[in-house]
Amino acid sequence: MPKVNLHGSSQSLPWLVLVLSAVVSFGVWHWADTIFLPANTVAAIVASRPMGNNSDLYARWLGSRAVLLYHRNPYSDQVTREIQTGFYGRPLDPRRPADPPFQESFVYPLYVVFLLAPTVTTPFPTVQAVFRWLLLLSLAGSVPLWLQAVGFRTQRLYVLSAMLLASSTYAAVLEFHMQNLAALVIFLLAAAGALLVRNYQTLAGFCLALATIKPEVSWLMVAWFLLWAIATYSEGKRLLWSFLGTMLGLIVAAEALLPHWMTSFFAAVREYPTYGTEPNIFQIFLPSLSAEFAMAVSVILMIAYCWRWKRAVPGSLEFGWALAWAAVVTLALLPKLSAYNQPILIPALAVLIPQQETAVGLFARALRKGAFACQIWQWLAALGLSVCSLFVPAAHLFRVSQWPLFTFIALIPVTLLAIMFGTVSRWGIAGSKPRQDRKFSNY
Repeated sequence: MPKVNLHGSSQSLPWLVLVLSAVVSFGVWHWADTIFLPANTVAAIVASRPMGNNSDLYARWLGSRAVLLYHRNPYSDQVTREIQTGFYGRPLDPRRPADPPFQESFVYPLYVVFLLAPTVTTPFPTVQAVFRWLLLLSLAGSVPLWLQAVGFRTQRLYVLSAMLLASSTYAAVLEFHMQNLAALVIFLLAAAGALLVRNYQTLAGFCLALATIKPEVSWLMVAWFLLWAIATYSEGKRLLWSFLGTMLGLIVAAEALLPHWMTSFFAAVREYPTYGTEPNIFQIFLPSLSAEFAMAVSVILMIAYCWRWKRAVPGSLEFGWALAWAAVVTLALLPKLSAYNQPILIPALAVLIPQQETAVGLFARALRKGAFACQIWQWLAALGLSVCSLFVPAAHLFRVSQWPLFTFIALIPVTLLAIMFGTVSRWGIAGSKPRQDRKFSNY
């Protein structure tokens, strides 16, 4: 596979980058623990919002416990009230204006319980503490896997720095404190890509099937892998049949555990938009009709390019850009802006890194830089507030605690546009051949 060499051959540069990454990491977590989270707590108390364990894992854990230990339907109203009692401290009351609209319920495919089965007899505080670190490590561990999946190679110290920075973002902070399973799903998708590069197709298909525990995050990625497997059937059939076999096993096992569970699951999915969704990124920035048009254009472009790349070699430039398209369109279409989903952008940002010399056109280069600037602002602003807290009482900084999040929403559309124009810069509208070398440039 091609190897990307970052500027600067000095032996000290990778160590300097690692040290700076550690400083940034400390700054982000110090900002989160001493400024951001206390400010949010004060705001919740002032607004009389209910507060419980505030763990997204709790709904999945309690639902798994209900069905595995007590043979109850985790999608039932009674279990939903119990979930709310743990998450918020009490069941939600629609008559209270301060109560949040997100009702918290078990809106996952039932087979997620098989992943959580070892935890159902353990007290939730212990499970929560373990998953804090498991999900944070999953987020960090997905970085080298994504880099391998898109064919990006560099020195180990740079990879370690990237892992440290990825685990020191707002998304990482949210994962650590809320324990959403998004980090685990993203890790499984990254593992599938890296395993496919190494031709471990059976394991790759297994990981893809497990990633469907959050189908709204994984479905486009899974679709790309299956398209590749079908288009290169003689080479990719092991991935295809491993995925289908694992999915069949999960669904049948879940059906044996709770007959007709899919009816309850789809009912919960249909109800979810009434309380658990938000406008997606297109709907935030564009009027209704324009948003629909922009969504259609992004999906059509993704399908067109991925169709042309369907026989790409895993780890090649085209394969990496297909993963980038699936990642960024997934995030753009998601009807929820929760930061814990943003690490799926890692492959998209990875393919943009080598574009410094190959990106054609001023606008394409500006978008590439803008995508990274959105994330760099988050790190620098958090570090700056952390330094300020050494000289100013942290409580005095509560009013500016949100500053690192100013570019949070902008990161998604800017990265999407960078991928769009970066693709056109390399392949043109026809998308048949790249205008420059098919491998990452050395620089």
